Amino acid sequence: MQTVIIVVHLMVVAAMIGVVLLQKSEGGGLGIGSTGGFLSSRGTANVLTRTTAILAATFFATSLVLSVLAGWDRKPRSVIQNTSSPTQQTPAGPLGQGGGVLDQLQRQEQAPSGPQVPQSR
Repeated sequence: MQTVIIVVHLMVVAAMIGVVLLQKSEGGGLGIGSTGGFLSSRGTANVLTRTTAILAATFFATSLVLSVLAGWDRKPRSVIQNTSSPTQQTPAGPLGQGGGVLDQLQRQEQAPSGPQVPQSR
């Protein structure tokens, strides 16, 4: 179903690009205004404007449906519960010493903070 909606969405996008490019420039953007042409009548402009509005509404609707379908199977997770990654586990210290974030910060504060020079053996 998601593939069908994506295909419809892409067809709406292509149609909307075409319809917008067909519309008459009304003296704005680049200063290039057309003085005539096959789309110079007011009736054609109304049809193109309505078509653009319908295509824009369809684009908006398909975008919403795709975003709902993308998040349909997603389950909420807590960021707080997954704070420690398995690759960054600290070695266990003495029995009374915890391995929490505050304990690690306290150990870093107690360590010498000057420049570290490698010692020769």
